[in-house]
Amino acid sequence: MISDKPRAPIPDKPRAPIPDKPHKPQVPAADQTLRILSFLAHQRGPVAAQTIASHLGIPRSSVYHLLAAMAAHGFVVHLEGDRRWGLGTAAFELAGGYARQEPLARLGRPIVAQLADRAGESAHLAVMTGRDVLYIVEERAPRRPALITDVGVRLPAHLTATGRAMLAALPREQVRALFPDAASLSPQRTGRGPGRPGELRELLRQTRAAGHASEDGEVTLGFRSVGVAVRDHAEWPAAAIAVTWAEDSPADPERLAALAADAAADLSRRIGRR
Repeated sequence: MISDKPRAPIPDKPRAPIPDKPHKPQVPAADQTLRILSFLAHQRGPVAAQTIASHLGIPRSSVYHLLAAMAAHGFVVHLEGDRRWGLGTAAFELAGGYARQEPLARLGRPIVAQLADRAGESAHLAVMTGRDVLYIVEERAPRRPALITDVGVRLPAHLTATGRAMLAALPREQVRALFPDAASLSPQRTGRGPGRPGELRELLRQTRAAGHASEDGEVTLGFRSVGVAVRDHAEWPAAAIAVTWAEDSPADPERLAALAADAAADLSRRIGRR
């Protein structure tokens, strides 16, 4: 007997979820290049190509080809004696570009302003770009003369307190790559400052031992500075903060260095250092 009652709809069978396909970059070489740069940026010093290949799971032959291309554009350098690879000056240019887009300046400006108030002397914030430092924040203390370290000014890193603070925080191999010979140290302003790589290495050793960098008339005769590096989450020197004063001022360099260190630690925390 056929029933006239309408049949209840047959429920749909639950469909098994479709597993997500693993992400495959559309441009594998670009993806691998960026991964290599990111890996190098998080290392304490230059590393071997085999280490890069093993850690990232990229064929060693591909790693060598990509490193060679990046070296041609200055993003990495090959330390032949150590058979290792590290970041090059073009990578610093990227850091400088990041700084010019304001994040560091925005975070650092109130810290530098407070430092100038506490120190009673002018203070500034700089980043590394190649062999130079680029000033991105300048706070002049009341009744203090204008300094050359104005926003947008570049100065040789090996002559400035900010530059020396950042160089002292870099791996020694990286410093050797940046300043391989006397010619790389040739920019001089007052006739003072390291003229040979060995002199720079000794100066940076003293900087690490003291915990801060010092500069006495190398940029402008009659003025002194102390500087401290601002480190990021990978302990890389993202910037440096310095205080500058006239040499005939009764300022206490150790006190100013301690104040600069406090300011640098504050900015390090704000950019993500734990």
